[in-house]
Parts: sequence; structure tokens; C-alpha cells
Amino acid sequence: MAQLFEERSSDRRWHIFAALGSGIFLASLNASIVDVALPALILEFNVDFALVQWIVLSYTLTQTTIIPSVGRLGDMMGKKPIFLSGAVVFVIGSILSGLAPTIEFLLLFRVLQAIGGALATALSMGIITETFPASERGKALGLFSATVSIGGIVGPLLGGILLDILSWRWIFFVGLPFSFVSFILVWRYLPSARSRGQQRFDWGGAIAFFIGLLTLMLFLTLGERNGYRSPAILSLLVVAALALILFIRTEARVEQPLLDLTLFQSAHFSLNLSMRVISFIVFGGISLLFPFYLRNLLALEPTVVGLLLTITSVFFGLASPIAGILSDRFGFRPVASAGLVIMAFGCYTISTLTAETSITGYALRAIPLGLGMGIFQAPNNSAVMGSVPRERLGVVSGVNVIARTLGRTSGVAALGALWVGRVSVYVGPDFSGDVTEAAMAAQIAGLRDVSFAAMAMIGVALILSAWGLPKATQRRRGAEAQ
Repeated sequence: MAQLFEERSSDRRWHIFAALGSGIFLASLNASIVDVALPALILEFNVDFALVQWIVLSYTLTQTTIIPSVGRLGDMMGKKPIFLSGAVVFVIGSILSGLAPTIEFLLLFRVLQAIGGALATALSMGIITETFPASERGKALGLFSATVSIGGIVGPLLGGILLDILSWRWIFFVGLPFSFVSFILVWRYLPSARSRGQQRFDWGGAIAFFIGLLTLMLFLTLGERNGYRSPAILSLLVVAALALILFIRTEARVEQPLLDLTLFQSAHFSLNLSMRVISFIVFGGISLLFPFYLRNLLALEPTVVGLLLTITSVFFGLASPIAGILSDRFGFRPVASAGLVIMAFGCYTISTLTAETSITGYALRAIPLGLGMGIFQAPNNSAVMGSVPRERLGVVSGVNVIARTLGRTSGVAALGALWVGRVSVYVGPDFSGDVTEAAMAAQIAGLRDVSFAAMAMIGVALILSAWGLPKATQRRRGAEAQ
């Protein structure tokens, strides 16, 4: 069966790429279009920054917690039915989100939308790695990353226009035609393949993983309001730690674990995955703050805000395929390290934003972040996916997506919380409003501190990259000698 899948995939690999690319494009479109609407949703539902964060967090957290299950189900049931069912659930969740009467209903429907998105995208990277030969893997994954960036470009543009001429509700309806296209392409071109043998689903591991991540995100976000030393907030951290410990113990004991922990015995795999998480913590956290800076501090119209938010995605998309091709030729580590250096410089340039920065000034400061992210991702993805045997690609594809969603979720929660905390310090204890209403100087100072923290995180990733450089060089020479 695996051989048949490989032969059919080779014959129609670019058709398969188009089918999967349409799905990941929609997922990226959905993520970026919502960011534009966050300032408007604060006013629409009369809520604060800490709650509106959950419009993003409810989506990314749900995806992060169920993606391990999706990877496992893909290996058990086959990838095609999982993808198709996800497309249907995503459409239903999108329609309900656009019709939500309250913030509570919107958060609930975002969870449903996230379940569909996870089912439709979690296995994509594994299928692409399985479909393309090693000599083309970097190029294919680079183009796949570029597809993600195209969604990130179209999303803010459409979001800004829709907010100007219609309402925020249309940001959830606009992706429906793309859902139908993705469904048809996958139905037509993705081969059906089902793994052999009897397999069991690890319910204990899935539940423990969900509880651990949920309570950790609640600790990070609710701590903004109630203080991180509050007994109730600290109890969330304790529950998160216990649940994650239980998850690790469960995975080490069960015969067919949700997440095969032996994967992390490979330093090559663990190193590259850790750097991926760090990069998305930085990218996700800073991207959350951009709409508030542009809308509230620079007082720009939604359409202009949407246009400016595309800058990082544009340069992400331009850099990704080029970086993938270069990594096929020169090795992934030097290219990925160069991307991290540029990202660190981008964090520094963002720290210099002020309330008087021009549109051109903002654009020039945002470019390095997107450029560095694009240069880093394709070679790093190739390194992660190429470090395991083919029969484990389904699980590893899910793990790689988890790294992205976990990084983005943690970045939104942690860097968002850091921004709230620093703005609160700068504005003083007598201020009683929401941080988005604080003085410009306090919000700018908070953004600067977040940028410095992000730069320090990229510094950690660079240290990891430097430590792995000799190993990567040795690994590449060994592959060339074979």
C-alpha cells in the first residue's frame, strides 16, 4: 500500500501539492484576517484586551491540543478522510462564527472552526514530505511556506476592506469559497491509503495533553487580570504541570502512544523543533500587537492597517522558496541561522517604533521580521521532516504543526501578557481602564520591552543553532557520501 501511494503521488505530486496548498492557504487566511478585526471586536462586544486575545487563543489552543490526535488518526484511518471531514467542519464553524451574537458564542464557534482547521491541515506536511523526493523536499516545503504567507497577505487586505465597507462578520464568510475548492481538489487528487494492522487510540494521553495546555494558557492570560500570585491562578499552573507530567508518563507506558517520545531522543529532531517553537513564539506574539499599534496609536483606517499587516507575510513568502532551494544546495543549518539573525534584527527595529513613526518607517521596520522568518522556516522544516523514517511521517507532520501552533499560542499568551504587564507598570497603579486605552507613551514602552524579550528568545535559538551546526555538517556529508 505504501508503495502504491508513493507511485501515484510521484505521478501527480504537484496536483497533490495544489490540493494541500489550498487548505493551508485557507488556514493562514483565517488566522491573519482575524488579527485585523481584534481592535474592532473590543469595541463591538465591549470587552478588554485580555478577553479579546481568546479569539485568537481559542483557535490556536484548540488546534495545538488536538493535532497530536489528528496525526495519530491519520496514521490509523488514512489521510484523505481526515482532511475531507475537516473541511466540512471548518465551513460549519466559519458560518456560525460569522453569525455569533455574543463574544461567548464567538469563542465557542472558533473552537469548532479550529477543529476543522486542524483536521484539514495537520497531515499536510507529512504528505508533501512523502510525495516529493529528498532532492526536491526543500523546494516543495519552501513553496508550501510561501503558500502560508500568501494567505497571510490576502487575509489582512480582505479584512481591512471588509471592516471598512461591511462588518467584522464577513471576515468569517470570505473563506467559504476557498473551503469548497480545497475539498474538491483533495477529493479528486489525494490518493486513498489506509495503514495496516490493528491500532488503538491513546485517549488518556489526548485528555492529559488537552488539560495541560488549556490550564497553562489560562494561567498566562487570566494572570493579567488577577495577578500571577493569586491562589486561583497559581492552582492553574499546578494543574498544568501535573497534567503534562501525566501526559509524559502515559506516553512512555502505552503500547501505541499519541506522541512517540522516542522521537525526541534524536538531538537533530529536538533541536530543530525547539527552534521552530521559539520562532513562532516571537512571530505570533509581535504580530498580535501590530494591529493595536497601527489602529490605536497611529490612528490608521482598517484598510490601511490591513495593507500594512501584509508586509511581514509578503517577505515571508518571497524568502521561503528561495531559502528552500538554497538549503537543498548548501544545507539547512547555515540558511536557517541566517534567517534567525535577520529575525533578531527585526525585533530590534520594531523596538524603535514610536507614536510619530511614518507608514514608510513602520514598513521598513517590519520587513526584517518577515524576511528572517521566511528564510528560517523552509530549511528548518526540511530538517525536521527529513530526520525521521517515512513510516513515522504522519505523526511527525502533526508534531511539526504542533510546534507552530504551540509557538503561536504561547507567543500570543506570553508576549501579550508581558505587554499588558509592562504597560500597566508604565501607566501607574491609579489607571483603571483597559491597557488599549492607556497613554501612547506607556503602550510604546510596553511594545519596546516585548521586542527586547523577543530578541532575547531569538538569541537562544541562535545558540541552539550554533551548537547543532557541526552535527548538521557531519550529517550532510554522510548523506552525500552514500
